[in-house]
Amino acid sequence: MRILLVEDHLELSHWLAKALRDAHLTVETAHNGADADALLHTQEYSLVLLDLTLPKMDGLDVLRRLRARGGTRGKTPVMILTARGGLDEKVQGLNLGADDYMAKPFELAELEARVKALLRRSQGNEALVHTCGALSFDTVTRMFSYAGAPFPLTPREHAVLEALITRSGRAVSKEKLFDEVFALADDANLDAIELYIHRVRKKLENGSPDGAVITTLRGIGYLLQPRSAMAPAAPK
Repeated sequence: MRILLVEDHLELSHWLAKALRDAHLTVETAHNGADADALLHTQEYSLVLLDLTLPKMDGLDVLRRLRARGGTRGKTPVMILTARGGLDEKVQGLNLGADDYMAKPFELAELEARVKALLRRSQGNEALVHTCGALSFDTVTRMFSYAGAPFPLTPREHAVLEALITRSGRAVSKEKLFDEVFALADDANLDAIELYIHRVRKKLENGSPDGAVITTLRGIGYLLQPRSAMAPAAPK
């Protein structure tokens, strides 16, 4: 789940980005409208958090240009975060295609709840809990459990496993995993995904015998499936 946070107040941007990363989300930031517009033209995001009063390009213009592009990127959910809380601007933003609107100042807990709701809606995940064998992921709390017990993961391990379990039974390419785990500013290359796949595999192996397994499909990607679905080894 990669989010673009567009906020020109650097201290607030840093604080919000840290809070969202602590909630196991991958966050990229832009501090003016022109940079945000350029990123939205070339990158795919699960959600945009958009301030309105921005240098170089107003937030409403960023939103207008995003919706005008059409296609998958043009449908990216947008939540407006702004101190410009007048009714006219709120109506204008919603009419331009914003999905939600929060006036500053706001409570972080409410923001996180609304972010999670928009992400669930945009992903079409009606099920609140995804399961694979004894492994489960609650899309409301964004927590994993394994055989009923909490399953601790680092933020990037969490991002890898979330991308796999929400597509359980389908292969996920290394490129797609990389896009969901790392932000553009991160100093990492595609091979870093293999490291996190290895770490998550080791943790899954130490869990329930009725657990989940990550299978490598050469040239295709990675597949999460219940251990019970694995073909038994041929007798010697």
